[in-house]
Amino acid sequence: MSLTRRTVLAAGAAAIAAPAIARSANPVGSPLDTHDALGLAKLVRKRKVSPTELLEDAIRRAEAMDARFNFMAQRHYDFGRKAIDAGLPQGPFTGVPWLLKDLHTYIAGEVTENGSRLYKGYRSQVTSELVKRYQRAGFVIFGKTTSPEFGLTGTTESTIYGATRNPWDPTRIAGGSSGGAAAAIAAGVIPAAHASDGGGSIRIPASCCGLFGLKPSRGRVPMGPLRTEGWGGMSTNHAISRSVRDSAAILDASWGPEAGSRYSAPPPRDGSFLDQVTRKPGQLRIALMLEAPTKAPVDPECIAAVREAAALCESLGHVVEEAAPKLDAAQLAFASFATTAPSLAADAMDRAKLLGIELGPDVLEPMTLGFIGYAKQFSAMDAARANAVFQTAAVTMAQFMERYDLVLTPTVASPPVELGWISLTPGVSFQEWGERAAGFTPFTQIANQTGQPAMSVPLGMSSKGLPIGVHFIGRYGAEDTLLRLAGQLERAAPWDKTRPKLD
Repeated sequence: MSLTRRTVLAAGAAAIAAPAIARSANPVGSPLDTHDALGLAKLVRKRKVSPTELLEDAIRRAEAMDARFNFMAQRHYDFGRKAIDAGLPQGPFTGVPWLLKDLHTYIAGEVTENGSRLYKGYRSQVTSELVKRYQRAGFVIFGKTTSPEFGLTGTTESTIYGATRNPWDPTRIAGGSSGGAAAAIAAGVIPAAHASDGGGSIRIPASCCGLFGLKPSRGRVPMGPLRTEGWGGMSTNHAISRSVRDSAAILDASWGPEAGSRYSAPPPRDGSFLDQVTRKPGQLRIALMLEAPTKAPVDPECIAAVREAAALCESLGHVVEEAAPKLDAAQLAFASFATTAPSLAADAMDRAKLLGIELGPDVLEPMTLGFIGYAKQFSAMDAARANAVFQTAAVTMAQFMERYDLVLTPTVASPPVELGWISLTPGVSFQEWGERAAGFTPFTQIANQTGQPAMSVPLGMSSKGLPIGVHFIGRYGAEDTLLRLAGQLERAAPWDKTRPKLD
């Protein structure tokens, strides 16, 4: 039988006291336990806590919890301390501790290794535009979280860092590729963290760790200055958080074009993204899509969680009906592979040439080498065909969503799988690994391929006490609709008090 968070909440204290569901084991009364990021910033403004107190508490927690769950890739503790000593800018998050993802996000002079031995010890000469925006918002950056090599899979396991474990069950994955960020939040280190998403990498770990994860529209959040898009526009930056309002306010602080942008998503309706969270969404038409475009099997507990989410939406006045766009899954798989594999191969080969080394198993993982091997088979015409496939899919989705405001699907096809199953060193063939990885995440890539915003909302719980997210895809540029619904769902079925047992 499937348990959703709504069911758990309705069952009362007895259900919440179940072995896998409990309050954080961190000291009672700490602001990091009781406040989201906006709440922490408010405490700082009122001088009820200092930035230094918050930072040192977050560092203490990071050290204690990383020993159990392995989510810290880089420690920039002195960098954070120096930022406070130099004087923080006044912004919406002044004094709030913050973690970046260790993947193509740079602080000049500090280490970023992209989850790979090929980049071991790499220090960028530039600071990412997004990092500058986080700093202007007042965040205190004190480290980077783990990623699989180049963000290539839906679990955060790598040779360079080891396996990031899920605080709900350390034998299970935390999701990927932003699993380090999700594990840090679920472990109670901080309430929100930077993440990125090229095929579901914000939403997958949010689902696995019982958190909220919003992937913005293509072109919404900066990715430069080294390049202003990733994986042909499929990849984007944002965050994972406990609260919806944190996600919205972080988007307010970070969105907008950067120098050299080819495109930029439109502004929100009627004010800020944060404003949307408390606004009524009106009656939404929601398409319920239960079958994956790839026909991959979906665990009955994930289906049950989505159906209960649909029932909750109906109880809030929305119209839900089963419907799905007609997408060519085989062509989209080809297009994704023909885009990501050559992009990865070019980066890796250029890095190897710079270092004067050969690419092999001493610097790259087996499945990464598999991507590079296949990349050499693609032609320039394949790249053009892939781009055409993405454009066709975007038109198909846009036409379908003339009838619907949102599409509701499972986030992933099963509760979090065991560690090792979809790692980049799985001990199976490249083809079998690809089938496993695609089978676990058959829904999230759609939004990356078409550029649409999408979110995973933590409304479900498996019979074994593992989180199950439900997934909403919005129209391009319509994060405001997603945030309005997310705020409504959070008020109707609050999830923040349901946390992993950590003692």
